[in-house]
Amino acid sequence: MSAIEVKKLVKQYKNGVRALDDLNIKVNKGEIFSLLGPNGAGKSSLINILTTYYTPTSGNVTVLGKDLFKEPAWIRTQIACVAQHISIDAHLSLMENMIFQSRIYKVEAKVAKQRIESLIDSFELSDYLKYPTVSYSGGVKRRLDIAMNMVSSPKILFLDEPTVGMDVNSRKNMWKMLLKIRDEYKTTIFLTTHYLEEAEHLSDTICIMKEGKDLAQGTPSSLRNYISQNIIRIAFSDTGKAKKCKDALDGMELVNFTSIRNNSVFASVGDSRTDYPKVNKFLLDHMVEFNAIEISEPSLEDVFLALTSANRGEE
Repeated sequence: MSAIEVKKLVKQYKNGVRALDDLNIKVNKGEIFSLLGPNGAGKSSLINILTTYYTPTSGNVTVLGKDLFKEPAWIRTQIACVAQHISIDAHLSLMENMIFQSRIYKVEAKVAKQRIESLIDSFELSDYLKYPTVSYSGGVKRRLDIAMNMVSSPKILFLDEPTVGMDVNSRKNMWKMLLKIRDEYKTTIFLTTHYLEEAEHLSDTICIMKEGKDLAQGTPSSLRNYISQNIIRIAFSDTGKAKKCKDALDGMELVNFTSIRNNSVFASVGDSRTDYPKVNKFLLDHMVEFNAIEISEPSLEDVFLALTSANRGEE
């Protein structure tokens, strides 16, 4: 049984904006599912529907085998949603926040006590029990926020941009925690993120959407098959030189899009075999000093840019 199935989902607002346009997705039980898309793609509208806040215009949605629109009350008992805005109460202690959450979800006191102790241990929050929550870093507050939402033992956990604004170490600690939620608690995670590295590292399945439509869905490795391997990588000694090269290449007609990663410019072209010497000649003619140039396999970022690029024609 799937955790979530969405078929031909449409959400059109009164102002005429069609946020979701015949969207189709499938989320398997026990996986981390990442939803990617540019701003305005319809990600927030979809989450608001799946968490029963919004009513769609048309379409079908089943959650854990139940019709979302016929049994929303039951579905709310099976899910939890952690929004971008951290929801802990800074006037309460860590333990008080956890207990308060358990009472909201009407978890029996004895069961709640056992779950809270287990979650504090699993999410490595024990060292913070003696400190006021107002003093916690953003990363610790987010860990507590998610731990609170796990008190009800949800079957599906919705996470909207859980690592936004975190430093690198905090983000990697969060990744570790999300993998633990999937593997140890067997919870299905529905994740939205703008960090492609995060999606690639965590996800069992990724869906890329734009303007309310699903453009591609599959494993991180299978998504690379959605575009041809026509990526040229130009390596530089620093990011500044890479940015200057990117600006120059963006003016070339044969270049579809460019991106910068790790002091390298990645340029998508129509045919890497014939366009490689043209790009090389362009760099030499414009006295661009680079360390290396090669034909490269597409990354998830290349796939995302190819599918969501405003200049991309219909295929």
